[in-house]
Amino acid sequence: MLAVGVLVGAVNIYLASSLLPTAVADIGGAGFYAWNMTIYLVAMVIATMLVSRLLARWGNVGAYLAGFGVFLAGSLACAVSPVMPVLLAGRGLQGLGAGLLSGLGFAAVRSALPQRLWARGNALMSAMYGVGNFAGPALGGLFAEFGGWRLAFVLMAVIAAVCALVVPRVLPPGERGQERAPVPVVSLLLVTAATASVSLAGVLSGTVAMAAAIGVALLLVAGFVAGERRGEPRVFPRTTYRPGSPLKWVYLTLALLAFGVAVESFVPLFGQRLGGLSPAAAGFFGAAISLGWSATQLVSASAVKEGTIRLFRVIGPLLLAAGFLVQGLLQREAAPGWLVLVWVPVLFVAGAGVGLAYPHLSVAAMSSTSDPAEGRRAAAAIATVTSLSIAFGTAVAGVLVNLGGRSMLDSARYLLFGFAVICAIGAITGYLSNRPGRAR
Repeated sequence: MLAVGVLVGAVNIYLASSLLPTAVADIGGAGFYAWNMTIYLVAMVIATMLVSRLLARWGNVGAYLAGFGVFLAGSLACAVSPVMPVLLAGRGLQGLGAGLLSGLGFAAVRSALPQRLWARGNALMSAMYGVGNFAGPALGGLFAEFGGWRLAFVLMAVIAAVCALVVPRVLPPGERGQERAPVPVVSLLLVTAATASVSLAGVLSGTVAMAAAIGVALLLVAGFVAGERRGEPRVFPRTTYRPGSPLKWVYLTLALLAFGVAVESFVPLFGQRLGGLSPAAAGFFGAAISLGWSATQLVSASAVKEGTIRLFRVIGPLLLAAGFLVQGLLQREAAPGWLVLVWVPVLFVAGAGVGLAYPHLSVAAMSSTSDPAEGRRAAAAIATVTSLSIAFGTAVAGVLVNLGGRSMLDSARYLLFGFAVICAIGAITGYLSNRPGRAR
C-alpha cells in the first residue's frame, strides 16, 4: 500500500505531459501548456512539507485517506474539465494528493515496519519513482494514442478509490502526537516560491532568463534554510541544523542523487537526434537510468554491514557521475548502431549509483533521532528533498541544453558533463554523512 501511494504520485509527474497535446486539441488552452508541470510540482512539494503534521494529527490511516481522497478529487476534476484552467486546478489537487502520498510512503515505513526492514522499505518506496518515470509516459502515450485522455484520469481516480478502501485493513493506526505543531507558513511560502521559480526556469526561452530564475530560486532556498535555523516551526528536524550533526549531509547527498535523475528527461531527445532512434526506442533509453535505480536498490537494501553501507553512500554518487561522464564521451553525430547500444548499460550503471546509496541514506535520516515526532519529520523530509531536487535538476538541465544552441551534440555534452561534475560532489557529502555526529 505504501509503495502504490508513492507510485501513483510518480506516474502522474509525467502522465499528463503525454496527454496534454491531445487535451489541448480537445479543450484548448495552449497558452497554459507550460503550467501543467509547474503547478503539479509546486503542489507536490508543499504537500510533502505537511506530512509529519498530518500524521501527528490523524495517524497513518487518516493521513492516507486524506492523501488518496485529495488525489481522487483532483483526478476527477481533470477527467471532466471543460477548459484548461479547470484541468490545471485538478492537476494542483493531484499534486497535493501525490505529495502527501509520497511523503507518507517514507514516513509510515518508520511506524509500519521494524527498524531492521527500514532499508528494504525505503528501497521499495524510492524504486517507485523509477517505475513511475517509465510507466507514466508509456501509460499517457497509450491513452493519447486512442484519444482517451480523460479515461487516463478516470483510471487514476479508480486506483485511488480502491486504495482508500483497502487502507484501513492493511495499515497500522500509527502514533498520534499530543502537541499540535504550528504550520511553518514562512518556510512553506519560501519553498513554494523557489519551486515555482525553478519550474518556470525550465520553460523560459533565453539562457540568461533561465539562469536568473534558478538564481532567484537558490536565494529563496537560502532564505528558507536561514529561517529554519532560527527556530520553530520547522520543516526539517532540529537535528539537521545542530553543529556536528551528519543529517544535513545525508539530505544533501539525497538531493544530489535525485538531481541527477533529471538527465533522463533529455535522453530520448539525444537518442532521436544523435542516434537516429524511433520515439519508442528513444523512450526506452531514457528509462535506463530509472531501471538501474530501481533494480539496484532492491538488492543493495539487503546490505547490513556498516562498512558496506558507508561505502555505498560514497560510491553511489561517484558511479552516477562516472556514468554521465562516460555517456558524454560516447555522444556522436549520427552515432553508429553499436555505439548507441552501448548507451543503455552506461545509463543503467549511472542509475545503479542512485540505487546503491539512496535506501541507506533514507534509513540514516529516519534513524537520526529517537523522538517520534522528529522521526516522522525526518522521514517525511526525504520526499520533500527528492521532489524539490527533481524540479531543480530539470530546470538546470534545460539551461545546459540551451547552451548548446543549434548543435545537439554540444547540448548533450554540456548536460552530461555538467551533471557529472555536480553529482560528483555527492561523494564528498556522502563521506561527510558517514562521520559520527558530535551532537544528539
